[in-house]
Amino acid sequence: MKLSVDGRTVYAYTGGKPFDATLPGVVMVHGASNDHSPWNLAARYFAHHGHAVLAVDLPAHGRSDGPPMADVESLGAWLLRVLDAAGLARAALAGHSMGSLIALHAAGLAPERCTALLMLGTAYPMKVSDALLATAAEAPERAMAMVNAWSFAGLASKPSFPGPGNWLHGANLALMKRLQRGVNAGPNLFLAGFDTCNRYRGGLDAATRVTSPVHLIVGAQDQMTPPSATQDLASALKASVTRIPHCGHHLLAEQPDATLAAMQRALRH
Repeated sequence: MKLSVDGRTVYAYTGGKPFDATLPGVVMVHGASNDHSPWNLAARYFAHHGHAVLAVDLPAHGRSDGPPMADVESLGAWLLRVLDAAGLARAALAGHSMGSLIALHAAGLAPERCTALLMLGTAYPMKVSDALLATAAEAPERAMAMVNAWSFAGLASKPSFPGPGNWLHGANLALMKRLQRGVNAGPNLFLAGFDTCNRYRGGLDAATRVTSPVHLIVGAQDQMTPPSATQDLASALKASVTRIPHCGHHLLAEQPDATLAAMQRALRH
């Protein structure tokens, strides 16, 4: 589905069902150097179980026009304009990694529009080391390989979605490289995304304005956003916390069934 936001095209995957804004909305926001595709299983499930689903490509990512936006604050406001363009008055907001900060900020800007906030693979502040940022600036593909190695708890996972034979590490690295080369990306999309996470300082302020139920879903072995880094955020948001065992940062890929089950429980409330 293509939407027009600020005069630019925004792509959103609707889970294989025609979009119907009269249904309960679920909007899914990806992380840095990703696109909508890690949400495919969750998007299809909720779209086929009575929800209006938008798994968006952020500006300059995937099929959405560029340029990338400069900060989480701008992206949070942009996400609300996506809801406007789709005709959604209210929706559950689900975000992974950088996307979780965007969803949080949007929920803080317009709490009356957020029916539930799901933050996956999250932390606040979402610190990025100076060494990784320097490598991302000088040799982005080497930085991608570093992040890729840190994103999974193991070398292989049990057969699950999308099926036996899928190489999680290879697919994730290929996606980052493809987005970096994309026509919408700009000079260094990878660096821009991680710098955006690192600079965001509005999380606890946004948390004071969130009124919906909040659920944090984290990988128990996450090295990128360790579960211990969620404590202040969880307390500020009065959030429930689900730890997915045998799982790193990329929990949508590494433990898709357990992650979907946690999302299902969250959205039943």
